Amino acid sequence: MIESTQVFYFVIASAALTILPGPDIIFVTIQSISQGKWAGISTALGLCTGLIVHTTAAALGISAIIYNSAFAFTIVKYLGALYLLYLAVLALFDKNVVITESVVKSENTALYKKGIFMNLLNPKVSLFFLAFLPQFVNPNSGSVPIQMILLGVIFMIQAILIFSAVAVFSSIFGEKILNSQKCGKYINLAKAGIFGAIGIQLALSSK
Repeated sequence: MIESTQVFYFVIASAALTILPGPDIIFVTIQSISQGKWAGISTALGLCTGLIVHTTAAALGISAIIYNSAFAFTIVKYLGALYLLYLAVLALFDKNVVITESVVKSENTALYKKGIFMNLLNPKVSLFFLAFLPQFVNPNSGSVPIQMILLGVIFMIQAILIFSAVAVFSSIFGEKILNSQKCGKYINLAKAGIFGAIGIQLALSSK
């Protein structure tokens, strides 16, 4: 249904947008630095799972409702900001700096859920998909909603690959930091600051 040329350009554009600094890639990076690669990968899988909902919403026109409703947009935006500030508070009072592999495995489910919530509570993602996906859809090639869903799946796959690579490299950097007691003790403070900054930015953002 979708031409190979369209898919190629879509993948290139998607990869470029995924690599750009944003809340998702920052979230994956700091989790990987502080808790290792599997923590980052679990977070990435959660974030990308949320994309399924955003893709479906865009394909069915639900995202357009959020965009056209100032109330709905504001509610979702503030819920997302509050969730990020909640994560900031947790990080601020977390006394664990070095986390063993067994503890990381036990927390993977929790990190996966955090990734989902963070993604779903960011209305900017819904609006992004609403604006981005239709640019690569050809009405003459079949059902538009199905094309958008297929493009969303492709976006999700490339995002998982890129986020996983970021998680691996960030964890290597994190190991060096955590081996230094002088730097390691500031990890949670840095996480709290980043989560707080992203939360405030989301709260103050507009469509």
